[in-house]
Amino acid sequence: MRRADVELSIDRVADVAARLERELAKAIVGQQRVVREILIAFLAGGHCLLRGVPGLAKTLLIKKLAEAVHLRFNRIQFTPDLMPSDILGAEVIEEDRSTGKRVIRFIRGPVFANIILADEINRTPPKTQAALLEAMQEYQVTVSGVRYELERPLFVLATQNPIEQEGTYPLPEAQLDRFMFNVVIDYPSADEERRILSMTTGTAEPRIEAVASGAEIERLHSVVRDVPVADNVVDYATRIVRATRPTDEQASDFVRKWVRWGAGPRAGQSLLLGGKARALLEGRSVVDFEDVRAVAPPVLRHRVLVNFQAEADGIDAEEVVRRLLDSVRR
Repeated sequence: MRRADVELSIDRVADVAARLERELAKAIVGQQRVVREILIAFLAGGHCLLRGVPGLAKTLLIKKLAEAVHLRFNRIQFTPDLMPSDILGAEVIEEDRSTGKRVIRFIRGPVFANIILADEINRTPPKTQAALLEAMQEYQVTVSGVRYELERPLFVLATQNPIEQEGTYPLPEAQLDRFMFNVVIDYPSADEERRILSMTTGTAEPRIEAVASGAEIERLHSVVRDVPVADNVVDYATRIVRATRPTDEQASDFVRKWVRWGAGPRAGQSLLLGGKARALLEGRSVVDFEDVRAVAPPVLRHRVLVNFQAEADGIDAEEVVRRLLDSVRR
């Protein structure tokens, strides 16, 4: 890209991100880190898994993002009795009024949207969770041998409640790997909680303006991919991913002791794409080590699977990732 084109691209991405953050701030108090991580994944063309206890505005944040981008939004409430056809759609037989003959018609399911909220995705069995796999990776669904293209951009955000385990189903590793980021939402600060209570117990309702179009977001996906990455930064991302694997010859002792399964190549892709988007949001055209390091926790925390020894020692994936970032040289 020419220097002028690069500068224009930086301004475009940073401007869109700033506009979206301003609109979301009308309804969402605090949570700047969460909003920023979601926007990084959104502009990089990835999907997000949001983990947090009830009442932290996970659903509200996703709905307001859809309003701010003027995209079609659908919510799927995952329950134990949900079937794949409830997500993808189903074929029905009906009578053609003009000919009187019976015809088969495909009724599209809620997956045919731009922003999809998969609410409490771990409450449905893996068979139904898997209905999203093809859509998230290939932007299409297959029903009765017929492929249906999905409209782009497609952004899947799934929520997960970390405290209720009864009646839930762990997400298969293949499903987890489709999510670019696993974003953890924490409790608000005392001042933020006071503002939340004040804002949400009155009659005023914040009005979100559409500040970007779906076509513009789709163009920005290409802009993010055009950002160059130096070889030493690519090497750094590669070392981080490989360091998560207990079978790798360079693995640290704590990885061999606590990790059952490490991250795959898709994690490295997410590190670099997330780093590119973060650099643009920060107003830079070059990806730095710090960009990769900043997106490493949401990229890796759901891709590093700890073993029984780690659980016995009170070690989770978050702690393993933290130690990895301290041990992998730049």
